[in-house]
Amino acid sequence: MIIESEHGVENRLLPDTSVALAFRLSGDMTYTAEGNTYNLPSAVITGLRKSPRMVRYSAQTSNLIVLFKEGGAAAFFKEPIHELFGKSISLDELIPRNKLNQIEEQLNEANNNYKRIQKAEDFFLSLLRNQKEDKLVDHAIQKINMANGNISIKNLANILSLSQDPFEKRFRRMVGISPKKFSSIVRLKNLIKNYSPTENLTSIAHTAGYFDQAHFIKDFESFTGQPPLQFFKTSSWW
Repeated sequence: MIIESEHGVENRLLPDTSVALAFRLSGDMTYTAEGNTYNLPSAVITGLRKSPRMVRYSAQTSNLIVLFKEGGAAAFFKEPIHELFGKSISLDELIPRNKLNQIEEQLNEANNNYKRIQKAEDFFLSLLRNQKEDKLVDHAIQKINMANGNISIKNLANILSLSQDPFEKRFRRMVGISPKKFSSIVRLKNLIKNYSPTENLTSIAHTAGYFDQAHFIKDFESFTGQPPLQFFKTSSWW
C-alpha cells in the first residue's frame, strides 16, 4: 500500500503481528521509541515489537508499505526473523546494496502507484527462497487468532502434539516473536478493536482473559504508551 502525507503529521503506531517494510518515495521520517528519536532510512524493515512508536512524517512524504503475512517474512530473508524484534534497520543489512539500488530506482521512475506496487511485488518474488512452509506454525497462528489471543501456550503445544520448548523455538524462528508475546499482541489488538464506550473496562478486560486489573493496565500501557482511560479518550486510535 501507498501512504502519502501532504502536510507534516505524527502517528502513534501500535504493535502488530506482521513484519513491516517501507520504501520512502519522498520526504523524511523519524520515529521515537523509549524516549529516543531516530531517522528512518529510505528502505527500512521493522520487526515485531511489544511497545508503541511515534512516527513523524515531514510534509510531502510518500511511502510504499509492505506488510508480510504473519510468519511469512522468513520466506524472503535468510537472517533469523526474531533478530529483528524491537528493531527498525536499513534494508541493505539484509539485501545487497546493488540489488536495493535497482528497486529504489525502479520505484522512483514509475509514474503511478499501480506500477510501483507491481515493481515491489516483482522484487519480492525475486527474493523468495526455496523454503518449505511450516504448517504447524501456521496452524498455531490460526489457533491464536481464533482465540483472540486468549489461549494457553502449553495447551496449544499439546494440541499440536509438540513439547512446549521445541514449539516455542520453532514459532519464534518463523514469526519473529515468542507465541506468548504474539498472543498478547493479538489479545490487545482485539480488545481495542472491539472496545465500546458503553461497556465497562473491567468487563472488557475480563472478556479478553484478564482477571487481574493491575496486570491488564500494565499490559495495556506497555502496548499503547497510555493508561486505558486516557487512550480511549483520544480520537487517534480509531
